[in-house]
Amino acid sequence: MRISTQTLFETGAARIGELQSGLAKTQQQISTGRRIMTPSDDPVGAARALEVTQSQSLNTQYGVNRQHAKNGLSAVEGTLSSVTSLLQDVKVTVIAAGNATLSDAERGFQASELRGRFEELMGLANSRDALGNYMFSGYQSTTPAFVETSTGTVAGAEYRGDQGQRLLQVDASRQMAISNPGQTVFKGGGQDIFATLGELIALLQTPGTAGLTAGLANANAKVDLALDNVLTVRASVGARLQELDALDNAGEDRHIQYSQILSDLQDLDYTQALTKLSQQQVTLEAAQRSFVTISKLSLFNFI
Repeated sequence: MRISTQTLFETGAARIGELQSGLAKTQQQISTGRRIMTPSDDPVGAARALEVTQSQSLNTQYGVNRQHAKNGLSAVEGTLSSVTSLLQDVKVTVIAAGNATLSDAERGFQASELRGRFEELMGLANSRDALGNYMFSGYQSTTPAFVETSTGTVAGAEYRGDQGQRLLQVDASRQMAISNPGQTVFKGGGQDIFATLGELIALLQTPGTAGLTAGLANANAKVDLALDNVLTVRASVGARLQELDALDNAGEDRHIQYSQILSDLQDLDYTQALTKLSQQQVTLEAAQRSFVTISKLSLFNFI
């Protein structure tokens, strides 16, 4: 069987091309630190790496959601802390108003002070978060939670939100409420703190002491109920913040695990790769020399 000169050249060129391609691939692996450059390098490993990468992306997104949840709940907690302080101040005023030596004018001053507290509480109830959404309006986040109303001389407030709670997916199997509807915060626990303040203001503005003691005792009891209710909501918010911290720790552990799995699947063994590169370089050089030698052979060499 005779092999033509053209066939020799084509075969030799193809072999050198294969060796050069393999060498280039190894060099690329070394430069990127990745063992799998294309799915064909390791179909099973590439598929597994894709699954792990997707899981890691979801885990990262849950972490972002948890940070948003923390921001929202921290804002709620900060507002409720202010509400707690305000109600404690109101309680002090209620107790002080029971002093029998106070004149009508002095109780009027206390009424004016409580009117300021009423307006302050209205502002807290209509607090907005960092995105400008009303925190206590439920799903109606663009609508103020409360508007002031009045029944005769008694001030009050009407809730304009709904009972919805905005939720965030903070883990694969956990959705968390990041808001509390204002109806349960300011009108829950068997009392309406706006109505209580309005009635108390009207009581202190009324001359004389008829019904004062009973009225103050009733107001004091309702303020206690309001405080208990707000503290209950704060406890719920605190529990959610604590849970988010625990989920963060678990998420960080998963991130480390995913990174290790990806490293095992994708990262290059540099010692093995450098050894392979050296072998490929020697093989390519030998093939090139052989090709040059063979290409010089001709019948004229034997004449």
